[in-house]
Amino acid sequence: MTNASSDTERNIFFDVDYTLLGVDGSLRPLAREILQRLVDDGHQLYIWSGNGIRWRDIRKHDLQSLVIDCIEKPVSDYVNAVAIMNVKPDLVVDDDLEIVAALGGVWARTYYFPNSRDTGMEDIYQVIQEWAQHGLSDDPQFRAPSRSL
Repeated sequence: MTNASSDTERNIFFDVDYTLLGVDGSLRPLAREILQRLVDDGHQLYIWSGNGIRWRDIRKHDLQSLVIDCIEKPVSDYVNAVAIMNVKPDLVVDDDLEIVAALGGVWARTYYFPNSRDTGMEDIYQVIQEWAQHGLSDDPQFRAPSRSL
């Protein structure tokens, strides 16, 4: 596997609940390792949540060194809400298909409870790698934005 290389930084926005963390607050398997790989690949990682700014959860799992910022995720009218943000996502990773379809990104399988066999983060990484190299992915978890931001 080769690392994606790019002359531009890509802003990847990760959802928290049921994407990175289970309902019990457990970190999804391989989350730390995949986030580190993405940073090593040159991506800028942001954490966002419709349940507020989640630095507490990021610090609890010692992910703060991998994250540029934690921000509040819009819960409706995604395209217009993102248009007025200071930093805009190039790709979102979320278990909510609606926001992924609107903004473009990777639809993550929902992660509810600890499951050591969960491969969701590795699957997400593969889709991001393909997108970073080709600007799109044939994977069914990938969605191109519904309109340009």
